[in-house]
Amino acid sequence: MSLLVSLIVGLIAGWLAGLFVKGRGFGLVGDTIVGLVGGLIGGLLFGLLGLESSGLVGSILISFVGAVVLLAIAKVFKTA
Repeated sequence: MSLLVSLIVGLIAGWLAGLFVKGRGFGLVGDTIVGLVGGLIGGLLFGLLGLESSGLVGSILISFVGAVVLLAIAKVFKTA
């Protein structure tokens, strides 16, 4: 995947995860970072479960799941 496509996927996934978990995002840069790190986490989780997907929508879905997990973990540490 090209860098531009990865950034777009990260932005979309981070924005969706921000809406899903907190009800608001972290701005353009924050959402992109959350989405990109979420893509790594989602890829690991899906790999451990033996699941895979392909294409742009699949990449967004995996990144979204990972970003939601990342935000949930961050929320736990923030309240502690």
